[in-house]
Amino acid sequence: MRLLIVDSYYPYFLKSFYKAHPEVKSLPYAGHWQSLMSECFGTADFYSSNLKELGHEAHEVIVNNEELQRQWAIENGVKLHFNWFPFDLERTRLLLKIIHDQARRFSPDVLYVQSINWLPADSLKDIKRYVRLIVGQHASPLPKGRYLQGYDLILSSLPNQVAYFREQGVASEYFRLGFEQKVLSKLSKSFPPYDAVHIGGYSPIHEERNAFLESVSHQVKIDYWGYGMDNVSQGSPIRQNYHGEAWGIAMYNIRHNSRVCLNKHITSVANGFCNNLTLYEATGVGTLLITDYKGNLPELFEPGREVLAYKSPEECSELVKHYLEHEDERLAIAWAGQQRTLREHTYFHRMQELIDILNRYLHKPQAGTRRIFNS
Repeated sequence: MRLLIVDSYYPYFLKSFYKAHPEVKSLPYAGHWQSLMSECFGTADFYSSNLKELGHEAHEVIVNNEELQRQWAIENGVKLHFNWFPFDLERTRLLLKIIHDQARRFSPDVLYVQSINWLPADSLKDIKRYVRLIVGQHASPLPKGRYLQGYDLILSSLPNQVAYFREQGVASEYFRLGFEQKVLSKLSKSFPPYDAVHIGGYSPIHEERNAFLESVSHQVKIDYWGYGMDNVSQGSPIRQNYHGEAWGIAMYNIRHNSRVCLNKHITSVANGFCNNLTLYEATGVGTLLITDYKGNLPELFEPGREVLAYKSPEECSELVKHYLEHEDERLAIAWAGQQRTLREHTYFHRMQELIDILNRYLHKPQAGTRRIFNS
């Protein structure tokens, strides 16, 4: 099976990456791409590397990375017919043309879109000429209806969103996130370790979580890294122990060198379910995860033995205090959580599950699907 995976990266990360590695811009596409993947941001090349290990052909393109995509266009003789304008409309137009040419040249069986907000229905309609199956993956705030058009299938790590997509007449399947085991070889120990940490976003969509973290911070010290701090008030305890942004390997290393990692889902998105990357990233690097209790958590980890779960800020604070004072208990749960992740939740496991799903739809690409391009 041939898969072209379309991803997008946080602008915060891209800005940080190129500031730290300006020399990458002068590299050929392959070296530029590999340098970016080696940072292990998001899902990096976790899909393609594991798919290749399973005998498939796959490649990730970062649709909103102007530097990388422009280099691909230059090396592949793509005539863009207009200048590189600084305006959003022209920039988007150029990037959509490049992804169109990448799909045409790669001619995949599956176009796998991890950022469905990026490809409008008109683009998908045109790209469909070169692919057998167009698949989206989504587990964030729901996009407007038009962005669901053009997909044969949408996967989600949130059961509530799977139900929503099906109600909209779009075929959908449950597909969980995971952990990339090769990250472990990139980690290093530092001393002394942090006690309790939180790494994530603090932007307007995270207001509920910000309030929760502030409440816990009045009881226990938490060290913070992340983006969106313009949304955090000057007097917030989040600011008092904030250390800046942390992406990719730097983020994994902080968690690896922490005794406890806190996690909380966005209620307006996840509803009663847990799904996010922190579940797997924190346990994967061997840190004790303390997360909000959700009904499906026992399907992923055993609460009390592999992770800890709370139902209130007060309970969360008490769990942090207890396990920072009882090192043997903390280590036992952290170890059990890591073993569960490595046994069941790696991207090698996930890609096997993905191929099974895609094969079903490749054989019956229209089953349960409404692919409509005009509204």
